[in-house]
Amino acid sequence: MTLSDEARERLADVVALQPTKNAELQAQWEMDSGSDVHQYLESELKDFYYRNEDSLICATPEANELVGDEIEGEVNEQVVTAPPLQAATIDVLPDHDAEPQSVVATLHDLREEGFDPEVDDVRSALRSLTEKGVVERVQKTVPTYRLAVERDALEVERTDGDD
Repeated sequence: MTLSDEARERLADVVALQPTKNAELQAQWEMDSGSDVHQYLESELKDFYYRNEDSLICATPEANELVGDEIEGEVNEQVVTAPPLQAATIDVLPDHDAEPQSVVATLHDLREEGFDPEVDDVRSALRSLTEKGVVERVQKTVPTYRLAVERDALEVERTDGDD
């Protein structure tokens, strides 16, 4: 997806301000309403942002890579809010440059760490983390997973939820 200069500048704002709200981007972009911000995000930046569990706007790792060098100062590490099972899944997954592992291997690693999830819960956690851009799905005979970002560039804020 090729971005216009305006979209690239606005994506840099999302990266710099994340996690952020529609109102903050509305002020930054001098728009009339939060609805205008949402419409712009969906039409121009859909592949480069997501909303975390608190509905705050966050940039994907691809967005950070794409515009990180255009931002004054340093880009913050990626912060992801994750319920206990997702946080534990991040802990047991292979690093971004290692061989990915299957859902079943992830399940076994989680059980070694004291968790006892069902395989469908692990699949769901991996899917959610993939949507957040933290985990990458590598398609082989069966889907396998690994971190999409360097472990050191990731801060996990653990929540009290079950997912």
